[in-house]
Amino acid sequence: MRKLAAGALAAGLFALGAGTAVAASWHTIPTMSTSGAQFNSGQYKWWPSGQNHGAFEWKGNLKDTNNGDGHNVYMQVKVEGYDWSRYNGKQKQSVPLDYLNWAPSQQYTDDAYIRVCRDKGSLNPDNCSPTKHYQR
Repeated sequence: MRKLAAGALAAGLFALGAGTAVAASWHTIPTMSTSGAQFNSGQYKWWPSGQNHGAFEWKGNLKDTNNGDGHNVYMQVKVEGYDWSRYNGKQKQSVPLDYLNWAPSQQYTDDAYIRVCRDKGSLNPDNCSPTKHYQR
């Protein structure tokens, strides 16, 4: 009887873990680029509300594609109900990024926006790629 109960419990835990893994699986972000900046090898996932604060997690490589222009590059991410968050890269380099965007009320959000930009300084407007929209 104990073995049967232990087997049923193990099977139930396995099924629960498999369901959680599917809910928090990685999805591809296509390469995003604008003049002087590129975000490649991108991925994102939505965490369930009970894990990692139900966050929108994203990762990839942010690259300065114009080493001679003297401008920095950055990513912008916006999760439903909040302003844009900025994540800076480095001039003349490619840097890996991996961030979670969340706040207590974002555990149940289902919209996120992401784009790559080049910082052209205070006198010129920055240029950004088209914004990608992802839903839970």
